[in-house]
Amino acid sequence: MKNINRKLQIGVMGSAADTKYSKEVERIAEKVGELLAEAGAVTVFGAEKDSDSLSTAACREAKRKSGLAVGVTYGKHKDVWEKDMADFIVASGLERGGGRETTLVLSCDAVIAISGGSGTLTELAIAYQADIPMVAIKTTGGWAERLADTYIDTRKRRKIIGVDTPEEAVKIALREAKEYIKKYG
Repeated sequence: MKNINRKLQIGVMGSAADTKYSKEVERIAEKVGELLAEAGAVTVFGAEKDSDSLSTAACREAKRKSGLAVGVTYGKHKDVWEKDMADFIVASGLERGGGRETTLVLSCDAVIAISGGSGTLTELAIAYQADIPMVAIKTTGGWAERLADTYIDTRKRRKIIGVDTPEEAVKIALREAKEYIKKYG
């Protein structure tokens, strides 16, 4: 039986600090975390060990709004950048660059991409293969902007839904996640 009454698990995927994103883009990520918390969704994010990221910004704001945040990290230990923020850390035992990202994305009912470098690109490809809904905030640059309103390949399995604001991103991600749960549980 499909559990359609559990909390929605929405992934926030985005650039690490070494991509030098702007404060404006960081505020967008924080707003996404805030809105997810207000909606009662779980913020699922890539828990980094060595630097801040847009995903951790979303986590911090979700926690400030009393939301639930689950981080998936690489390696064997739970020593992460936002150690005092996440409610739960999954130590995947896997490395960055595909392994951890697979565990992270498959734990989500939908994902929201904000800017993004190679890790976000990997995460979107995994979501595409798994038929997990993807929303990309077009105004943030990176892979989110490049892939918004496109399909990853000619199979056209699932379009990456492009939006302009955090409000649109969360509203659509929640709607799509509900449909995903009806289909897959």
